[in-house]
Amino acid sequence: MNRNASRAVILAGLALALGSFVYGPTASADTALTVGKAAANADPIIPVNVGYQVGIFKKHGLDLKIVDFQGGSKMVQAMTAGAIDIGDGAGTEMAFIAKGAPMRAVCESASTFPFLGIGVPWDSPIKSVADLRGKKMGISSAGSLTDWLTKELTTKKGWGPNGLTTVAIGNGAAGIIAAFRTGVVDADIGETALFLNMADNKVGRLLVPVSDFEGSVASGTLYASNRLIATNPAAVRAFIAAWLETLDYIRTHKAETVKIESALTGNSQSVESKDYDLTLPMYTKTCKFDAEALATLKRSFVELKLLDAPPDMAKLYTEAYLQK
Repeated sequence: MNRNASRAVILAGLALALGSFVYGPTASADTALTVGKAAANADPIIPVNVGYQVGIFKKHGLDLKIVDFQGGSKMVQAMTAGAIDIGDGAGTEMAFIAKGAPMRAVCESASTFPFLGIGVPWDSPIKSVADLRGKKMGISSAGSLTDWLTKELTTKKGWGPNGLTTVAIGNGAAGIIAAFRTGVVDADIGETALFLNMADNKVGRLLVPVSDFEGSVASGTLYASNRLIATNPAAVRAFIAAWLETLDYIRTHKAETVKIESALTGNSQSVESKDYDLTLPMYTKTCKFDAEALATLKRSFVELKLLDAPPDMAKLYTEAYLQK
């Protein structure tokens, strides 16, 4: 090998070594995040399980531990205790931020309430919302979301405060079925999937989803702990990006999504398929908070007695971690 050829080989080797040093991939472990869900199977919340199972969060460098809670307040307690990094819940939990919970809403993940609906007994003569006037409506409990939504219905329909009589019967399937059969209530407001399941057994049926009369209210909302925001904002961005990619997957993979969600909820794939069709439009495509949702939430916090006075909503959420 002549001198020039030898020099060229040495330079090429040096360039390759430097290129690997400067531009080569660096080994790094996935970022571990604990995600708390306000409910195990609620439609706006369950996409995190879908994204986890098909590997989308892993693809974005996130190693998730998913924990189910029985209610938004339990999820917020865990966030306050530092036990979770991301909260997967509803817009109503934003009220806890006004009370000092160390978190911030970072994504409006779902807008409306098609996953809640009004159900009636299978053989009920009630065929439309108008037929409900003057009837007895089952709710989970006084002061609950279902109680508030019943008041919203009477207000929007102009029926006045006595347009419906509310009866607290809980939200369990057995209790609702018993109330239908004994005439304790004429209708109930609860999970849409519950009434779809009842229809399969000709016990009850879905009259209308709540989204037929209630507009945007940030029914699905993602939260990040203040600690995560301060120490690893890139992880917040990665989670939101993975969430939005998961929703794209859900929109284009109905069969796969129905199968995963059916296994998680215990609903038949037939029921889950109908629920999928009803709820798919509620998912947002950008995670941005819309003005109608914020205004409705601001009003609901006082009406649900979560807060004594309407809060400054701008202090409860941020869009700083959304995709540009």
